[in-house]
Amino acid sequence: MAKLTVYFKYKAIDSYIFENGVIHIGRDETNNIVIDSLAVAPAHAAIVIRDDSCTIKQLNESFPLIINGQRIKECQLNNNDTITIGKHDVVYNTTESVVEANEDSHEVVESVIYGRESFDYDAEHNSHLPAASLQVMNGQNIGKVLTLKKAMTRLGSNGNGVVVITKRKDGYFVSALENIGKLEVNNKPIENSYVKLNNNDMLTINQVSLQFFFS
Repeated sequence: MAKLTVYFKYKAIDSYIFENGVIHIGRDETNNIVIDSLAVAPAHAAIVIRDDSCTIKQLNESFPLIINGQRIKECQLNNNDTITIGKHDVVYNTTESVVEANEDSHEVVESVIYGRESFDYDAEHNSHLPAASLQVMNGQNIGKVLTLKKAMTRLGSNGNGVVVITKRKDGYFVSALENIGKLEVNNKPIENSYVKLNNNDMLTINQVSLQFFFS
C-alpha cells in the first residue's frame, strides 16, 4: 500500500492510502486526488501501484511534474519522495515505513520525516539559515539528536499527536497537524498557528521533551 499526503504552503491538507491500482491526480473532480488549483492540469499525473513498485507518469506536457526538485516525465517512486504539482507538494510513503509511537511509554521512537527538500519558491532563500537540530531530553531515546535537514520534518504518531517543523526563509516554525495529547513549546500548548522556534526552545510531543538548538 501507499500513503500520499498533500501539502500546501507546508501544511498538510489531505492524506490518502491506496492499495494496488492506478491513482489519478489533477484538478478535475473525477481524479482520485483532486487539487483545486489553476496551476494543476485537469489530468496532471497518474501513479501506478503494484505489489513491489510504484511509478508516476506525467499526463500533460504543458504542466510540469517535479520529483524532488527535478522535472520528470516518468519515474519510480521511493519512500519519502516529494511530488510537486503546481504549488502543492504530495509526499509519497510506503505504509510500512511509518514509525508509530510506543503506546505504553507514549514516546517518540523515531522521527517520522515526510518529504525531501521541497521544490518551492522559498527554497533558494533557506541557504542563509543556520543548521538546526532537536535533542531528545527524556525517555528511552534520551540524548538522541535529530538534524533538521528537510524542508518539512514530521514528528509524532497518528492518534497521539503530530507536529511538523518547517524551514522557511525567516526561520524554523512548528505547527500542529494533529492536536491530540500534549503538544507544547516552552510549556505553552501549540495552537492552530505556526510558532517560530528560537535557540534552546523546549518542545513536548506525546510526553517526550526535545530541545531545539542551532548547530
